[in-house]
Amino acid sequence: MARIKAIWAIFALTVVSVALIPPQWLAVRLGHPLQRKLPHVWHRVATRLVGIRVQQVGTPERSRPLLVTANHASWVDITVVGSLMPLSFIAKSEVAGWPIFGLFAKLQRTVFVNRTRRTDTGKVADAIAERMAQGDAMVLFAEGTSNDGNGVLPFRSALLGAATRALDEDGEVWVQPLSVAYHSLHGLPMGRQFRPHVAWYGDMELAGHLWGVFTEGALDVVVTWGEPVLVTSTTDRKALTRQLEEQVRAMTIASLRGGR
Repeated sequence: MARIKAIWAIFALTVVSVALIPPQWLAVRLGHPLQRKLPHVWHRVATRLVGIRVQQVGTPERSRPLLVTANHASWVDITVVGSLMPLSFIAKSEVAGWPIFGLFAKLQRTVFVNRTRRTDTGKVADAIAERMAQGDAMVLFAEGTSNDGNGVLPFRSALLGAATRALDEDGEVWVQPLSVAYHSLHGLPMGRQFRPHVAWYGDMELAGHLWGVFTEGALDVVVTWGEPVLVTSTTDRKALTRQLEEQVRAMTIASLRGGR
């Protein structure tokens, strides 16, 4: 039964993708507002088809420019966070070359980062800042990599420089911490032992992990919005990084306590 449900979900998601890709491509080419909304629709449909139930705590900041800093455990994070509101992601450059996922990332207007060329950090930060100034909410997985979902790795401060580069005429930018915590599977607390079932990290093979998530389904995720931080020209980037990391870690621990 699980295999049949997974095959049906993949088929249905394929149909939805085929229907949405052409108008999204056109919207991106024309700069139409739909370019923000259609990916949000896709992610909402995907979470329902796979069986991902998202419990949202708190509310996203409505002001712009906005940079969202989140922890990162899995490719599932993209769909979970993408289902919350219209936004775009910041991802490693390798993703652009992935089959299917690379196309989806480009259509969602992802900003790609080459992690092996630190000299490009300033250019990437400028690109992120430009998008934020245009009104796009941008999501940065600030750990720089994924982990087993049982904790939060140290945040990297480099790309948070995009926040100060996006300062508007009033000299203000909002940065909001976001915690993603995988809590339960089939209604039962996942615990430290089984949380890596959904986490995708290290050298895990993607296709097999995808199939595992589709066949299991019934995944409960707690997403917590932290207190937005107002960034000005005097904000210290490293201090800001520590503050955001502490908030995300505290929120993640609080969300996971019921699933240990």
